[in-house]
Amino acid sequence: MFKLHGIYAPIATPFAGGKIAYDKLEKNLDFWLKSDLEGIVVMGSNGEFVLLSSEEKVELMRFVCTRAKGKKPVIAGTGAESTMETIHLNEKAAEAGAEAVLVVTPNYYKGSMTDPVLARFYTDVANVSPLPLILYNMPRNTGINISAKLAVELAKHQNIIGIKDSSGNIVQIADMIRNAPKGFSVFAGSASFLYVSLVLGATGGTLALANVFPNECARLQKLFEAGKMEEARNLQMVLMDSNNAVTARWGIAGLKAAMEMIGLYGGPPRSPLVPLGETDREALRKILTQTGFFPKPTV
Repeated sequence: MFKLHGIYAPIATPFAGGKIAYDKLEKNLDFWLKSDLEGIVVMGSNGEFVLLSSEEKVELMRFVCTRAKGKKPVIAGTGAESTMETIHLNEKAAEAGAEAVLVVTPNYYKGSMTDPVLARFYTDVANVSPLPLILYNMPRNTGINISAKLAVELAKHQNIIGIKDSSGNIVQIADMIRNAPKGFSVFAGSASFLYVSLVLGATGGTLALANVFPNECARLQKLFEAGKMEEARNLQMVLMDSNNAVTARWGIAGLKAAMEMIGLYGGPPRSPLVPLGETDREALRKILTQTGFFPKPTV
Protein backbone atom coordinates (compact mmCIF):
# COMPACT_ATOMS: atom_id res chain seq x y z
CA MET A 1 0.00 0.00 0.00
CA PHE A 2 1.20 3.48 -0.91
CA LYS A 3 2.39 5.43 2.15
CA LEU A 4 1.91 9.16 2.55
CA HIS A 5 5.14 10.76 3.69
CA GLY A 6 7.19 13.83 2.88
CA ILE A 7 6.49 17.05 1.02
CA TYR A 8 4.36 17.21 -2.12
CA ALA A 9 3.79 20.22 -4.36
CA PRO A 10 0.24 20.71 -5.65
CA ILE A 11 1.51 21.88 -9.00
CA ALA A 12 0.08 24.83 -10.89
CA THR A 13 -1.51 24.24 -14.28
CA PRO A 14 0.00 26.61 -16.88
CA PHE A 15 -2.22 28.24 -19.46
CA ALA A 16 -1.46 30.12 -22.68
CA GLY A 17 -4.16 31.43 -24.95
CA GLY A 18 -6.75 29.88 -22.68
CA LYS A 19 -5.41 26.35 -23.18
CA ILE A 20 -3.14 24.16 -21.06
CA ALA A 21 0.45 24.95 -22.08
CA TYR A 22 1.99 21.50 -22.04
CA ASP A 23 5.37 22.72 -23.32
CA LYS A 24 5.62 25.08 -20.34
CA LEU A 25 4.41 22.40 -17.95
CA GLU A 26 7.12 20.03 -19.15
CA LYS A 27 9.84 22.54 -18.24
CA ASN A 28 8.25 23.24 -14.84
CA LEU A 29 8.03 19.50 -14.16
CA ASP A 30 11.73 19.14 -14.87
CA PHE A 31 12.42 21.57 -12.00
CA TRP A 32 10.08 19.89 -9.55
CA LEU A 33 11.12 16.35 -10.43
CA LYS A 34 14.78 17.23 -9.84
CA SER A 35 14.00 18.85 -6.47
CA ASP A 36 13.94 17.31 -2.99
CA LEU A 37 10.16 16.93 -3.09
CA GLU A 38 8.78 13.49 -2.26
CA GLY A 39 6.18 13.81 -5.01
CA ILE A 40 3.68 16.01 -6.77
CA VAL A 41 -0.07 16.48 -6.81
CA VAL A 42 -1.76 17.16 -10.13
CA MET A 43 -5.16 18.90 -10.08
CA GLY A 44 -5.06 20.15 -6.53
CA SER A 45 -6.57 23.53 -5.67
CA ASN A 46 -3.45 25.27 -6.97
CA GLY A 47 -3.88 23.38 -10.23
CA GLU A 48 -7.20 25.18 -10.83
CA PHE A 49 -8.91 21.81 -11.19
CA VAL A 50 -12.40 23.29 -10.91
CA LEU A 51 -11.72 25.31 -14.07
CA LEU A 52 -10.77 22.27 -16.16
CA SER A 53 -13.08 20.18 -18.31
CA SER A 54 -13.32 16.42 -17.70
CA GLU A 55 -11.36 15.82 -20.89
CA GLU A 56 -8.63 18.24 -19.83
CA LYS A 57 -8.36 16.53 -16.46
CA VAL A 58 -7.78 13.14 -18.02
CA GLU A 59 -5.25 14.49 -20.50
CA LEU A 60 -3.41 16.42 -17.77
CA MET A 61 -3.16 13.37 -15.50
CA ARG A 62 -1.72 11.30 -18.35
CA PHE A 63 0.83 13.96 -19.24
CA VAL A 64 2.10 14.46 -15.69
CA CYS A 65 2.16 10.77 -14.76
CA THR A 66 4.04 9.86 -17.94
CA ARG A 67 6.78 12.39 -17.24
CA ALA A 68 7.02 11.63 -13.52
CA LYS A 69 7.14 7.86 -13.95
CA GLY A 70 10.19 6.37 -12.27
CA LYS A 71 11.09 9.73 -10.74
CA LYS A 72 8.46 10.75 -8.19
CA PRO A 73 4.99 9.51 -7.21
CA VAL A 74 1.97 11.43 -8.46
CA ILE A 75 -1.26 11.98 -6.52
CA ALA A 76 -4.22 13.03 -8.66
CA GLY A 77 -6.99 15.32 -7.47
CA THR A 78 -10.20 13.62 -8.60
CA GLY A 79 -12.90 15.05 -6.35
CA ALA A 80 -16.09 16.06 -8.18
CA GLU A 81 -19.62 17.03 -7.24
CA SER A 82 -21.05 13.64 -8.07
CA THR A 83 -20.04 10.23 -6.82
CA MET A 84 -20.19 8.91 -10.40
CA GLU A 85 -17.82 11.50 -11.81
CA THR A 86 -15.37 11.03 -8.93
CA ILE A 87 -15.34 7.27 -9.52
CA HIS A 88 -14.78 7.86 -13.23
CA LEU A 89 -11.82 10.17 -12.60
CA ASN A 90 -10.34 7.70 -10.11
CA GLU A 91 -10.36 5.05 -12.82
CA LYS A 92 -8.69 7.43 -15.25
CA ALA A 93 -6.07 8.35 -12.62
CA ALA A 94 -5.23 4.68 -12.21
CA GLU A 95 -4.93 4.23 -15.97
CA ALA A 96 -2.64 7.27 -16.12
CA GLY A 97 -0.29 5.84 -13.50
CA ALA A 98 -1.07 7.85 -10.37
CA GLU A 99 -0.21 6.33 -6.98
CA ALA A 100 -3.23 7.68 -5.11
CA VAL A 101 -6.21 10.02 -5.47
CA LEU A 102 -6.99 13.16 -3.50
CA VAL A 103 -10.74 13.64 -3.13
CA VAL A 104 -12.19 16.96 -2.01
CA THR A 105 -15.66 17.22 -0.50
CA PRO A 106 -18.63 17.86 -2.81
CA ASN A 107 -19.72 21.35 -1.86
CA TYR A 108 -22.33 22.96 -4.11
CA TYR A 109 -25.25 21.62 -2.06
CA LYS A 110 -23.66 22.71 1.19
CA GLY A 111 -26.78 22.37 3.31
CA SER A 112 -27.03 18.71 2.39
CA MET A 113 -23.39 17.83 3.01
CA THR A 114 -23.88 16.43 6.51
CA ASP A 115 -21.47 13.95 8.08
CA PRO A 116 -23.63 10.94 7.12
CA VAL A 117 -23.84 12.14 3.50
CA LEU A 118 -20.08 12.73 3.30
CA ALA A 119 -19.42 9.39 4.95
CA ARG A 120 -21.52 7.66 2.31
CA PHE A 121 -19.86 9.61 -0.51
CA TYR A 122 -16.34 8.70 0.58
CA THR A 123 -17.25 5.11 1.38
CA ASP A 124 -18.94 4.58 -1.98
CA VAL A 125 -15.96 6.08 -3.80
CA ALA A 126 -13.34 4.20 -1.75
CA ASN A 127 -15.14 0.88 -2.16
CA VAL A 128 -14.53 0.86 -5.91
CA SER A 129 -11.45 3.05 -6.25
CA PRO A 130 -8.55 1.24 -7.92
CA LEU A 131 -6.19 3.58 -6.06
CA PRO A 132 -5.77 4.47 -2.37
CA LEU A 133 -7.90 7.46 -1.44
CA ILE A 134 -6.82 10.56 0.47
CA LEU A 135 -9.49 12.79 1.99
CA TYR A 136 -9.12 16.48 1.15
CA ASN A 137 -10.40 19.02 3.64
CA MET A 138 -10.42 22.54 2.18
CA PRO A 139 -13.11 24.50 4.05
CA ARG A 140 -11.81 27.91 2.93
CA ASN A 141 -12.76 27.10 -0.66
CA THR A 142 -15.55 24.56 -0.22
CA GLY A 143 -17.33 25.86 2.86
CA ILE A 144 -17.41 22.25 4.08
CA ASN A 145 -15.29 20.90 6.93
CA ILE A 146 -14.37 17.27 7.42
CA SER A 147 -14.58 16.98 11.18
CA ALA A 148 -12.06 14.97 13.17
CA LYS A 149 -14.86 12.58 14.10
CA LEU A 150 -15.75 11.94 10.45
CA ALA A 151 -12.11 11.63 9.39
CA VAL A 152 -11.44 9.07 12.13
CA GLU A 153 -14.54 7.10 11.10
CA LEU A 154 -13.47 7.07 7.46
CA ALA A 155 -9.89 6.19 8.40
CA LYS A 156 -11.12 2.70 9.30
CA HIS A 157 -11.77 2.01 5.61
CA GLN A 158 -8.92 -0.09 4.21
CA ASN A 159 -8.71 2.00 1.03
CA ILE A 160 -8.66 5.43 2.74
CA ILE A 161 -5.05 6.05 3.70
CA GLY A 162 -4.91 9.65 4.86
CA ILE A 163 -6.16 13.21 4.81
CA LYS A 164 -4.82 16.50 3.57
CA ASP A 165 -6.20 19.04 6.02
CA SER A 166 -5.99 22.65 4.88
CA SER A 167 -8.26 24.01 7.60
CA GLY A 168 -5.46 25.32 9.80
CA ASN A 169 -7.43 24.07 12.80
CA ILE A 170 -4.59 22.58 14.84
CA VAL A 171 -6.89 21.16 17.50
CA GLN A 172 -8.81 19.30 14.81
CA ILE A 173 -5.59 18.03 13.25
CA ALA A 174 -4.39 16.85 16.65
CA ASP A 175 -7.67 14.99 17.22
CA MET A 176 -7.33 13.24 13.87
CA ILE A 177 -3.77 12.15 14.62
CA ARG A 178 -4.63 11.03 18.14
CA ASN A 179 -7.71 9.00 17.29
CA ALA A 180 -7.16 7.63 13.80
CA PRO A 181 -6.01 4.02 13.34
CA LYS A 182 -2.31 3.32 13.00
CA GLY A 183 -1.19 3.75 9.42
CA PHE A 184 -3.60 6.58 8.62
CA SER A 185 -1.54 9.60 7.56
CA VAL A 186 -2.37 13.23 8.26
CA PHE A 187 -0.85 15.79 5.90
CA ALA A 188 -0.61 19.51 6.58
CA GLY A 189 -2.36 21.39 3.79
CA SER A 190 -0.29 24.54 4.12
CA ALA A 191 3.31 25.49 4.84
CA SER A 192 2.04 27.91 7.49
CA PHE A 193 1.39 25.08 9.96
CA LEU A 194 3.74 22.38 8.70
CA TYR A 195 6.07 22.43 11.70
CA VAL A 196 3.38 22.23 14.34
CA SER A 197 1.61 19.49 12.38
CA LEU A 198 4.83 17.45 12.31
CA VAL A 199 5.23 17.95 16.05
CA LEU A 200 1.74 16.53 16.55
CA GLY A 201 2.48 13.51 14.38
CA ALA A 202 1.68 14.48 10.80
CA THR A 203 3.72 12.61 8.19
CA GLY A 204 4.24 15.46 5.73
CA GLY A 205 2.42 18.10 3.76
CA THR A 206 1.01 19.17 0.42
CA LEU A 207 2.06 22.78 0.18
CA ALA A 208 1.42 25.52 -2.37
CA LEU A 209 4.73 27.10 -1.40
CA ALA A 210 6.52 23.91 -2.48
CA ASN A 211 5.93 25.01 -6.08
CA VAL A 212 8.30 27.92 -5.41
CA PHE A 213 10.56 26.71 -2.60
CA PRO A 214 10.46 22.91 -2.93
CA ASN A 215 13.85 22.20 -1.39
CA GLU A 216 13.29 24.55 1.53
CA CYS A 217 9.90 23.03 2.35
CA ALA A 218 11.41 19.54 2.15
CA ARG A 219 14.32 20.64 4.33
CA LEU A 220 11.97 21.67 7.11
CA GLN A 221 10.70 18.11 7.44
CA LYS A 222 14.20 16.67 7.15
CA LEU A 223 15.42 18.94 9.94
CA PHE A 224 12.48 17.92 12.09
CA GLU A 225 13.04 14.22 11.51
CA ALA A 226 16.75 14.65 12.29
CA GLY A 227 15.81 16.11 15.67
CA LYS A 228 17.04 19.59 14.74
CA MET A 229 13.97 21.20 16.20
CA GLU A 230 15.23 24.75 16.57
CA GLU A 231 16.46 24.86 12.98
CA ALA A 232 13.16 23.44 11.76
CA ARG A 233 11.21 25.96 13.81
CA ASN A 234 13.33 28.85 12.53
CA LEU A 235 12.82 27.73 8.94
CA GLN A 236 9.07 27.57 9.57
CA MET A 237 9.14 31.20 10.66
CA VAL A 238 11.07 32.25 7.56
CA LEU A 239 8.52 30.58 5.26
CA MET A 240 5.42 32.10 6.88
CA ASP A 241 5.12 35.37 4.95
CA SER A 242 5.89 33.83 1.57
CA ASN A 243 3.34 31.10 2.17
CA ASN A 244 0.67 33.61 3.12
CA ALA A 245 1.46 35.60 -0.02
CA VAL A 246 0.84 32.68 -2.39
CA THR A 247 -2.20 31.36 -0.53
CA ALA A 248 -4.51 33.54 1.55
CA ARG A 249 -3.30 36.94 0.31
CA TRP A 250 -2.97 36.59 -3.47
CA GLY A 251 -3.95 32.98 -4.16
CA ILE A 252 -3.43 31.41 -7.59
CA ALA A 253 -2.36 34.70 -9.17
CA GLY A 254 0.27 35.19 -6.48
CA LEU A 255 1.55 31.65 -6.81
CA LYS A 256 1.94 31.96 -10.58
CA ALA A 257 3.67 35.32 -10.26
CA ALA A 258 6.07 33.85 -7.70
CA MET A 259 6.84 30.96 -10.05
CA GLU A 260 7.78 33.43 -12.75
CA MET A 261 10.11 35.21 -10.34
CA ILE A 262 12.17 32.04 -9.85
CA GLY A 263 12.36 31.29 -13.56
CA LEU A 264 9.43 28.92 -14.01
CA TYR A 265 6.45 29.56 -16.25
CA GLY A 266 3.51 30.88 -14.28
CA GLY A 267 1.37 32.55 -16.88
CA PRO A 268 -2.14 33.83 -16.30
CA PRO A 269 -4.73 32.00 -14.22
CA ARG A 270 -7.68 30.68 -16.18
CA SER A 271 -10.61 33.09 -16.47
CA PRO A 272 -12.46 34.29 -14.44
CA LEU A 273 -9.34 34.55 -12.25
CA VAL A 274 -7.04 37.43 -13.16
CA PRO A 275 -3.24 37.89 -13.02
CA LEU A 276 -1.51 39.80 -10.28
CA GLY A 277 -1.09 43.55 -10.89
CA GLU A 278 2.29 45.27 -10.96
CA THR A 279 1.99 46.87 -7.52
CA ASP A 280 1.18 43.55 -5.92
CA ARG A 281 3.95 41.85 -7.90
CA GLU A 282 6.51 44.20 -6.41
CA ALA A 283 5.14 43.57 -2.93
CA LEU A 284 5.36 39.83 -3.56
CA ARG A 285 8.92 40.10 -4.84
CA LYS A 286 9.93 41.91 -1.65
CA ILE A 287 8.37 39.20 0.51
CA LEU A 288 10.14 36.41 -1.40
CA THR A 289 13.45 38.26 -1.25
CA GLN A 290 13.26 38.56 2.53
CA THR A 291 13.47 34.77 2.87
CA GLY A 292 17.08 34.77 1.66
CA PHE A 293 16.18 31.96 -0.76
CA PHE A 294 15.35 34.29 -3.61
CA PRO A 295 16.35 34.98 -6.34
CA LYS A 296 17.15 31.42 -7.36
CA PRO A 297 18.86 30.02 -10.45
CA THR A 298 16.51 29.61 -13.38
CA VAL A 299 15.77 26.18 -14.81
